[in-house]
Amino acid sequence: MSMNRLTSIVLLTVTFGALSSCGGQQLSPWHTERLNEEFVAGDEDVQSFADYLATEERVFAELQDEVYSQVPTGSEYGLVRYSSGSMADPQGYDTNWNRTFEFSSKNPRGGVLLLHGMSDSPYSLHTIGETLAEQGYWVVGLRAPGHGTAPSGLKYVKPEDLIAATRLAMAHLSEAVGEQPVHIIGYSTGASLALGFALDAAEGVASPMPASLVLVSPAIRVSAAASLASFKRGASSVPGLSGMAWLSVMPEFDPYKYNSFATNAADVVHQLTRGVDRRIAARSDNDPPLPPILALKSTVDATVTTAAIVDNLLSLLTPKRHELVLFDINRYAAKASLLTENPAPLTDRLLGDESLPFALTVITNRDNQTRDVVARRKEAYSGDAMDHELPGLAWPNDVFSLSHVALPFAPDNPLYGSEPPAGDATLHLGDIPLRGERDMNRISGEWLLRMRYNPFYDVLESRVLGWFEEAN
Repeated sequence: MSMNRLTSIVLLTVTFGALSSCGGQQLSPWHTERLNEEFVAGDEDVQSFADYLATEERVFAELQDEVYSQVPTGSEYGLVRYSSGSMADPQGYDTNWNRTFEFSSKNPRGGVLLLHGMSDSPYSLHTIGETLAEQGYWVVGLRAPGHGTAPSGLKYVKPEDLIAATRLAMAHLSEAVGEQPVHIIGYSTGASLALGFALDAAEGVASPMPASLVLVSPAIRVSAAASLASFKRGASSVPGLSGMAWLSVMPEFDPYKYNSFATNAADVVHQLTRGVDRRIAARSDNDPPLPPILALKSTVDATVTTAAIVDNLLSLLTPKRHELVLFDINRYAAKASLLTENPAPLTDRLLGDESLPFALTVITNRDNQTRDVVARRKEAYSGDAMDHELPGLAWPNDVFSLSHVALPFAPDNPLYGSEPPAGDATLHLGDIPLRGERDMNRISGEWLLRMRYNPFYDVLESRVLGWFEEAN
């Protein structure tokens, strides 16, 4: 075991043990302090993307004054994100990917806006952003309001704040690249924002119309239980019920993602996805077509079902313009009797469905006797799937599926990847082998077991690059 992994495990154990003694719902400064410098829609002082970045500078300075200054330092806080100098403190990294980033180009072939998900940060899409910049694209990784700072930001953010920030970034990219096309990559809730922007552009209330959309683990038709978040959020204002402002309160040890999740955040996701869902369903053949959409999704996804992507999005759009890429379960390792729900029959049915108006690619085992994978692809309105070889790619022996959060992270990602970087003493959360008695750790077994990287990331990246080439 490498020294940095051993250090991470020891610090995790010490930190979680210390925090567990304080009670399951103890709130810390990062839960309670409101950052008043955060951008809100309608702010008359923010008329441009440059203004937005200036606001972002102020909110990070406020974060330092209102949160970091209240958090002690020392070994027992070695994995507390808001303890200055800890392993989880993003300010100690070469780049703080919680902030909006921009990769410019002298002669851009196009622009790309990256929109992360709820509770995430620009870090989630920085790898694909760097690759696109190398290919000559002008790239903006937008930090959504309420994100990248403290979980308390999720208590106050509104859908219109996210929409307004997206419009500012798109206007900036359009000006930067001139007549060149502008694309959007949206991850999880960022996908709903991307779709909402495209719908607004089709209605003439936003510009430019994106040349294409790439939706990674798109939040489409989320669980109906999310509709209860609005009621619970309102109840949190009643004396004695303040805890209802949070769906979960966890230690904050991830430098680029909140572990705690505010009730309001679930309500915002519900509003955004419900709005997009209704608008897609209400479109007619006379409406301007939406740009080509590439959706990439794990067949096993605790947030969004494959049926939602098929029935409530791609099947309702202009035929022969869109594609769904599904990352299947590991059919070599996953025994149906051990799965709570086996998506294999649905995947097989989609591959044989001649009525689908979009192309389908499934990354799956060549057969059930091998971990090697192929890309099984069929065109729109076809039931004939062809296998395309993916040399050197195979399922890891101990992995039965991907997850909602895994797709945009490569196996060599230093934070979430399969192994910590050699000689790197930074935090690694991709595989934490914590063992002990049940109910002793504030981090659930589900969190520890969830897949956090994509063994087939190269397939995702290659398809995105090809998609942009085709759209151009």
